[in-house]
Amino acid sequence: MNRRYRKTVIAGNWKMNMTATETKKFAEELKKIMPRAKWCDTLICVPACNIQTAAKAFKDLRISVGAENVYFEEKGAYTGEISPAMLVDAGVKYVVIGHSERREYFAESDETVNKKVLKAFEYGITPIVCCGESLTQREQGITIDWIRQQIKIAFLNVPADKAAEAVIAYEPIWAIGTGKVATTEQAQEVCGAIRACIAEIYDEATAEAIRIQYGGSVSAGSAPELFAQPDIDGGLVGGASLKPDFGKIVCYNK
Repeated sequence: MNRRYRKTVIAGNWKMNMTATETKKFAEELKKIMPRAKWCDTLICVPACNIQTAAKAFKDLRISVGAENVYFEEKGAYTGEISPAMLVDAGVKYVVIGHSERREYFAESDETVNKKVLKAFEYGITPIVCCGESLTQREQGITIDWIRQQIKIAFLNVPADKAAEAVIAYEPIWAIGTGKVATTEQAQEVCGAIRACIAEIYDEATAEAIRIQYGGSVSAGSAPELFAQPDIDGGLVGGASLKPDFGKIVCYNK
């Protein structure tokens, strides 16, 4: 990782887990093993009903709170959706957009991902833009082409200065929650291709500024080697972020 340009960013993604009560307990456990993280940006993306509880519980640990979804309209008859204004008012600074589970289970497309990215930037929320390939796509040798398409559409009409502030999370779908982890070489290859794609869309300066995470069964054991790669600037952590051992991932370089 090139720290001259980029600060490590480690994000937890709780998905549909943890009640508000459990969130408070988790924060207390985490405080016992994890110091206030100054060497990286740390955040945990939580279910919407936990956002305000998490913001208060994690404040002393310098952990920002993120959301797991946002809608691309500001208000209206969209039952069950969450507007960017609602997230900002609740204290959200980051939002996961385009996670493979959202795409698979809730029919999100590259086009809706783009709309959400644009709306998040409009409200000052940093998007964590997810991309990734299935096992079939990897076996067919189309991984890079697939990822490039996702990135190009996600950043359509996003100006360079905003794009530089984004976070991109590369998560091979076949490695999410399976215990399988892409090899260091595989992860670096795709993250390097993502950075090259950003350079094509914008310029080298924007590509050097944007932060790219690896996600997919990241653990305290795999983090040091993954995060040492020149184009991997941290991780999007799923299951491991539900345990206090998440602190060991944050402290990977200690």
